Amino acid sequence: MPRKILEMVCSKVTDETHDVRTFTLDWPVGEDYQFKTGQFITVWFPHDPAIKRAYSLSSCELDRGFFDISVKKAGNFGTRLYTELKAGMKLMVIEPVGAFCLPPDPAKDVILIAGGSGVTPFRSYVRYLTKMQPQTRCVILYSVRVPSDIIFNEEFRKLEAVNPNFRFVVTCTRVQPEHHWTGRTGRVNEPLLREFTRSLQNTVYYTCGPTELVEAIEQMLLGAGTPKAQIKAEKWG
Repeated sequence: MPRKILEMVCSKVTDETHDVRTFTLDWPVGEDYQFKTGQFITVWFPHDPAIKRAYSLSSCELDRGFFDISVKKAGNFGTRLYTELKAGMKLMVIEPVGAFCLPPDPAKDVILIAGGSGVTPFRSYVRYLTKMQPQTRCVILYSVRVPSDIIFNEEFRKLEAVNPNFRFVVTCTRVQPEHHWTGRTGRVNEPLLREFTRSLQNTVYYTCGPTELVEAIEQMLLGAGTPKAQIKAEKWG
């Protein structure tokens, strides 16, 4: 069955960091998408159908009437979206698909490992879990270069405050004294994974971000004896 393609209006543009913006795309009147948190949409400019790009939704299935995509100013298409798309403009959108979704068992612990803009789908996970499965233990382990690169920091801290089973853990890899950073430093490594893993057999690991980070995390987890079925990965080039 062919996937639905519709034109959507960008109703809002939100600056998340110095090089990441969230675009809110309103569903056409009468549309009521049924999809799963963690899926992605494919978008393109109406006047340029030859160039398309898939983006994980940073909104969840409980956010009705719109899709959020959070875009880093990087690459040809990402830079175009970041600089050209304004509120009131339109994008063509293919409805959500994908299998990078939460486990069906709410008793499973979920550890989400991200680098850079790889954290964007995890915003949708935490929104959903906080509202629908507050009993599910969820930890984000998030690697960025410097503190100004942290995406959704304010929202994640607010969600931490209302959801006792959610932790947002940030580590910076290129922090300098002028950043006044007092948190963790270095890359996500095996000791950090062990620190937040209560039970290897009862945890599903999700990793999203640059290929180098994702492959390193996969090898760490496999080396620690994690069953491959409990590792979900999404690489962003």
